[in-house]
Amino acid sequence: MIRIGQIYRSLGDPYPYDEPRRLKVVGLPVTTPSPYGFGKVDVVTLTESGREIRRRAIEATQLHDSPTTRNGKPRRTGYVLETATEK
Repeated sequence: MIRIGQIYRSLGDPYPYDEPRRLKVVGLPVTTPSPYGFGKVDVVTLTESGREIRRRAIEATQLHDSPTTRNGKPRRTGYVLETATEK
């Protein structure tokens, strides 16, 4: 379940950056069906220092709780849960 304060890291190639990109959920998922997907969630990019930049909405299907698929294969795209909730 997606919650405000969760932090996700990118599963894709971080090039041209040295560290993986990290996102923080800042809004509840909007689950209105549309021809282009089922829901979006507001996120911000976290810098190395923890500063929040670039607020935007992404597809909720891009956020995963595990770095592997149901079949045990590693995911190649999207974002995986790094921190469950911020305290």
